[in-house]
Amino acid sequence: MIGSSRFRTDVSHAARIWNYWLGGMGHYPVDAEVGDRILSLVPALPRSAVADRRFLARSVRYLAEEAGVRQFLDIGTGLPTTDNTHEIAQRVDPSCRIVCVDNDPLVFAHAHALLDSAPEGAAVFIEGDVHDPEAILRDAAETLDLSRPVAITMLGILNFVMRTDEAVSVVRRLLDAVPSGSYLVVSHPTTEVDGEAMTKAVEYWNGQGTAPMTLRSRAELLRFFEDVELLEPGVVTCSRWRPDAADGDTAEVTHFGGIGRKP
Repeated sequence: MIGSSRFRTDVSHAARIWNYWLGGMGHYPVDAEVGDRILSLVPALPRSAVADRRFLARSVRYLAEEAGVRQFLDIGTGLPTTDNTHEIAQRVDPSCRIVCVDNDPLVFAHAHALLDSAPEGAAVFIEGDVHDPEAILRDAAETLDLSRPVAITMLGILNFVMRTDEAVSVVRRLLDAVPSGSYLVVSHPTTEVDGEAMTKAVEYWNGQGTAPMTLRSRAELLRFFEDVELLEPGVVTCSRWRPDAADGDTAEVTHFGGIGRKP
């Protein structure tokens, strides 16, 4: 998530609103107020938040278990909850190395308190802005070996890069820095489900004085995967990307996601 460069409790923040919808405690009254107003426009958003979180869990589990990835660069990590990227990956292999990236001061404070790595691997938090991928890569290289495959996870973050061409450029610059066999994981709010209501919700969000965000169509999301081999079932509503029995609800949600492998 993208946040203010300084700690604010009087301005809502996407990471904290998301935490509120997930039932967490890392938010303030202003986040609940804005979150409730958005829910009045799109009541199904908590279901989307849960589906997005489950998509993250399935993605990391697939990459660690089946694809054999042992390094993860989680950009826009948000507030720690349960089953965070490092926990899922290190459950498969404790030697996994994970770098979590965010630039919200509250996320930074929580991450340092809660980010607990298995001794065989590493899990660190760095401050970084999605608009500056080179700085993220430079700092991540202190923990990750960028000559070996890396899974780059970008859930709910590229929507804060307003111009699609710039967002595609960010993805390409990140992928250019990692070798063949690396992976890209993206989820993004879309106009594909509840499009009119989502558009109104984003207009309201963008009027709150915090980081603006945008929605994209499925066709626009496919551009993020132009340089990778898109895994089946492609870019789909998050609840339907390889669901398992434990996920239960597979109704369409507003967030779409996909995974691609760098050839």
